Amino acid sequence: MSDTARLVAALTARGWTIGVAESLTGGALSAEIVSVPGASATLLGGVVAYATPVKASLLGVDAALLAEHGAVHPEVAIQMARGVREAVQVDGRGADVGVSTTGIAGPDSPDGQPVGTVHIGVATPDGAHAYGFRFDGGRAAVRAASVQAAVAAVLTALGE
Repeated sequence: MSDTARLVAALTARGWTIGVAESLTGGALSAEIVSVPGASATLLGGVVAYATPVKASLLGVDAALLAEHGAVHPEVAIQMARGVREAVQVDGRGADVGVSTTGIAGPDSPDGQPVGTVHIGVATPDGAHAYGFRFDGGRAAVRAASVQAAVAAVLTALGE
């Protein structure tokens, strides 16, 4: 069973839902989750907040944090994960889990951080955590590694 299938199964077993906030992955993480049969029982929705201002306006990331540190920062990942839980709410109930991706896929870095720098945020009812990575390879490789890292991070947060 793939990690993504394990994730969908673990969320389904708990009766939990998930919301996805993506920057560098541009929807690839949501697509990965949707590729698993039964994902509709858990995935409420996703937000591709590619432009930095959208992270503030749609996901509630602190604008001062973005201005001071840019979008590629662990606290930005945490705030994105928290924000998407509310952004995808259904009937006034937010997602149980929020996961986010923010980073630099390349080929260039807009803020001087190394290409391949990625932060994954995971927020659950038990708290929030950011996971930092430095992936090697070209743009596609960094994005693909980010998707897999996000799935693994949620599994870790769930104790799986």
